[in-house]
Amino acid sequence: MTTEADRLAARQQAEQILAALDELSTPTSYRDDSPLPDVGSAPPVPQPGRPPMSQKATDASALMLSGSVLTLATGGAASAVLWASSHADPTVIGLIAATPVAVAIPIYALARLVKAATAAAPPEHHHHYTGPVHQQTVHSQTRLWGKTTNNL
Repeated sequence: MTTEADRLAARQQAEQILAALDELSTPTSYRDDSPLPDVGSAPPVPQPGRPPMSQKATDASALMLSGSVLTLATGGAASAVLWASSHADPTVIGLIAATPVAVAIPIYALARLVKAATAAAPPEHHHHYTGPVHQQTVHSQTRLWGKTTNNL
């Protein structure tokens, strides 16, 4: 049997719990939507469009975009000429497309050969010492995940 005092205590406890829940549902943050001054100490905000880059990266990007437009225009003109003259033979187009690769591969191979020839002959060093010389050999082992062990 519950008495009136027990019911009153339970009601007060329930009201306290509900008040605590109401406190939790109130927002704990505030956003200031007032306009910022044109000049001040506010941090910079990224603008829409191209992301911020260094001047060198911007120049390289513009150069690549210009080159791609030029390549597209040249290819389109060549395609229009072949189509208009009815000489769009797949074999001829294949030979034209493969020519830059056929020229570039030997040039690349010769450049690598010249580079290897210059690197193959290191300069000769002579060391002259007066007194006892102690030579130490270091054995180094490097693992894939960045652990280097040096043993003397």
